[in-house]
Amino acid sequence: MSDPAPQTSDQSLTPGLYLVATPIGNLGDITLRAVDILSRCDGVACEDTRVTGKLLKHLGISKPLWRYDDHSEHRDRSRLLDSMRSRAVALVSDAGTPMVSDPGYRLVNDCREQGIPVTSIPGPCAAVVGLTLSGLPNDRFLFAGFLPTKDKTRREMLAEMAAIDATLIFYETAPRLLKSLAAIEDVMPKREIAVARELTKLHEECRRGFSAGLMAYYDANPPKGEIVLLIGPPEAQQANEADADDMLIEALATMKPSQAAGHVAKATGLDRKALYARAMDLKPG
Repeated sequence: MSDPAPQTSDQSLTPGLYLVATPIGNLGDITLRAVDILSRCDGVACEDTRVTGKLLKHLGISKPLWRYDDHSEHRDRSRLLDSMRSRAVALVSDAGTPMVSDPGYRLVNDCREQGIPVTSIPGPCAAVVGLTLSGLPNDRFLFAGFLPTKDKTRREMLAEMAAIDATLIFYETAPRLLKSLAAIEDVMPKREIAVARELTKLHEECRRGFSAGLMAYYDANPPKGEIVLLIGPPEAQQANEADADDMLIEALATMKPSQAAGHVAKATGLDRKALYARAMDLKPG
């Protein structure tokens, strides 16, 4: 069975499951398509009916609300699946995109197995907002959800991921931030970090530095709100000046300075203009 096709607002929605992303803070981030789907669906499955009720009231929408999370009993999920055979059901989380560290995985999996159409209405995602604000490398990144709550397990997870050549993205709570920063200091102390919090809200903040400095700051200024914690790629992967010089000298044997600078910049992620200036200093003759 094919997924529901995009439809105009004067049509009835095709029965099935609609995954609707909702604002992570600023209510103005709701998309026109999300409003349209929420207006035309037959009901909304949500984590917390109070939270979703406030959003729908703000949008001027009144719909039946059914509480759902991935810990709901199987019979509750079965009733929801049965309703989708004849009705359009929207699934929302309290904030952001369903299934990105939010409920929905089991429901979508069951829909796929039973041939119930599923479509996704994209929108806000805190992990992506944090990545774009951080200024950390974004050509390769790994989202890993929430760090474990126990110290030993947290350090083991960080150690397991330390060699991954990508920006690591985690969700974290304000009360646990200092413990997580301490674990990063122990496991990967020379990695650049960004702490993004209160995203899209009035007091939005994205602070970047190293674990020791960030620990000192947040010890003096206890954080509030939901947090996206980002860890830059391994320092061992980043060439220092001596490495760059060696690479430039080798490249200059067969390339012009501009080509050599471009080659080394692509390989290391270092600034191309700075590498070109260095290549001019190093070129033979």
